[in-house]
Amino acid sequence: MDVVTIGESMAVFTPASGGLMRQAVTFTRRIGGAESNVAVGLARLGHRVGWISKVGDDEFGKAILSFLQGEGVDVSRTKIDPEAPTGLYFKEKRRPNDTRVYYYRSGSAASRLTPADLDEKYLAAAKYLHITGITPALSESCRETIFAAIAIARRCGVKIVFDPNLRLKLWSQADEAKEVLLRIAAQADIVLPGAAEAAFLFGDRPVEKWGKQLLDSGSSLVVIKLGASGAHYFTATHNEYVPGFPRLSVLAGPFQITHNEYVPGFPVKHVVDPVGAGDGFAAGLLSGLLDGLSLAEAIRRANAVGALVTMVEGDADGMPERGDVERWINQQGEDVTR
Repeated sequence: MDVVTIGESMAVFTPASGGLMRQAVTFTRRIGGAESNVAVGLARLGHRVGWISKVGDDEFGKAILSFLQGEGVDVSRTKIDPEAPTGLYFKEKRRPNDTRVYYYRSGSAASRLTPADLDEKYLAAAKYLHITGITPALSESCRETIFAAIAIARRCGVKIVFDPNLRLKLWSQADEAKEVLLRIAAQADIVLPGAAEAAFLFGDRPVEKWGKQLLDSGSSLVVIKLGASGAHYFTATHNEYVPGFPRLSVLAGPFQITHNEYVPGFPVKHVVDPVGAGDGFAAGLLSGLLDGLSLAEAIRRANAVGALVTMVEGDADGMPERGDVERWINQQGEDVTR
């Protein structure tokens, strides 16, 4: 397995018309969830990916499993919970550049994930473990599950990729969210915050400061997403290796930034749906790393996938196939935006 990801997927309802949702009469039902979006993105790019979760024993849960299996995602470690429903969310597109999301996921099947739902051999066989800051916000047992998965990955030498994916609506307090997200970031090899998430964690400051603080906390690669503008990445080395640790430790001294670079994005003339762009970025980056691209080339692919996702309605629907990404990069999007 190339990548394993853990998190909740939901049935997504979007009004057929714009404006206030209270006026909507008909809705389109799709499938969405940050981690399953990444899984679909990776599968469409030709990689082997597994998704761990729980769904309800209902039609929405069956729809999620059918959709992901159809996309080539391995759902063999996803369980059906007969005592809890599949989560839902509604996407209200009031006007251009004003999309609002409403969750109905409290007590959902996925919120009942526990460490016992993890298969250590399955996780150990992956090259990357992809996690987000959404899952630990769903419940205490979900939080325990994420930290248990991190412990397994570190013990087995699986690289941990963390997208903070801040959803303040899911946290009882902002301070709690910050503390948990920083704890996870400190144990991750690769951290992928957006600029707003970095500002939430560290306050308003230059992007270089954000990169250094995350490197100092323990990450080996930090990529700060700047939306349509692109991304800025930071790598680090350590002046001393600590034996017994699966990666370099911050215990022996400060990290030194050895390289940082800005990789420009791909402007999109008409954004149809911004939801899922960050998940597309994560899928594109992991795809590039799996293919052995340089960091700059992998982030360029990530920027391209993120841009392409915004051109299609739906969370995972716009995840492109490899040929689409290559044409977009090589032709700089001319055949898509004209």
